[in-house]
Amino acid sequence: MAQVAFVDSMLREYLVFRGYSNTLKALDVEQRNEKDQHFRAERLIDHFNTAIQASDLSAVRSLWLHLDNNLFSKLDHTYAAAVKKLENSLLKYYLVTAYSNNRTDKISEFFNKLASELQQQSEWKDWFFFPFCRNADESPTFTLFFTKQWQDTLLLSLRNFLTTVYQCLPQPSFVRAEQEAAHMQRLQDDNTRLRARLLQLQQEQQQQMAASSTQNLSSGDAGSARRRSSYHRQQQSLSDILPFDISPPGHIVDDFCIIASEANSVTQASDAQARGLKLLIRNIGSGSSPVLARKDNGGDKSTSSSSSKRRSGSVGRSWI
Repeated sequence: MAQVAFVDSMLREYLVFRGYSNTLKALDVEQRNEKDQHFRAERLIDHFNTAIQASDLSAVRSLWLHLDNNLFSKLDHTYAAAVKKLENSLLKYYLVTAYSNNRTDKISEFFNKLASELQQQSEWKDWFFFPFCRNADESPTFTLFFTKQWQDTLLLSLRNFLTTVYQCLPQPSFVRAEQEAAHMQRLQDDNTRLRARLLQLQQEQQQQMAASSTQNLSSGDAGSARRRSSYHRQQQSLSDILPFDISPPGHIVDDFCIIASEANSVTQASDAQARGLKLLIRNIGSGSSPVLARKDNGGDKSTSSSSSKRRSGSVGRSWI
């Protein structure tokens, strides 16, 4: 890979600048022995196997902690159980190898350092008896871990897991330095171009606004001129309009006068009726019957009727 070769050259330049000659020699040796530039999981397995055979607990723990912080922590949470299972199996393989090499001191050191951490896990409950167990390779609890099949299966599973993880993980930031620099340069160029485009659009918008405001002012002046001319035309046309030939209305009739005349006629009729009733009552009170008077004076109707009219009129006038 071109990026890996570029980083190797940068690393060599840095080591020469700092004067790390021994590190530079080791880098040259490893690069000559490296057949390809790609990562191989077998090298990590070799490091683990070498540290376990030497009963170097610190090397095993530091290498696993490095992988856990930089690789395994970036995985999905569903792989957490598998990672923990591989770690515990690798530590059990360390104890079995130390027991096979008669390194009881390393076994005691292991539990002294990790007892507080392991006692919280249920699968390590039986393993606290391991330092005191005689013939542990024959014990039903630990005999499986002494078999070559279990140990080979563990190393193969760890190799496959590391290979899969490294294939899925992105390249380190140090390897992507050149790509990141080119990407940043492209982003800066895009930002500069977009800023220039934005400034151009703002200037065009201001010009359009100025043109539209000028057009509105001119159209407003023309509209006001048209309104003034139409107003003058309206004034001139109003002065030319002749009034309509409308005849004046007739005499205004006062309704109160009508009501008063009606009231006078009703009063006169009521007065005449009252006089007739009074005359009838007076004739009845005098003891003479108008019917008998007609019988007695049947021959002289004209005389009696005229005299009665005079009496009734005189009586009515004198009574009123």
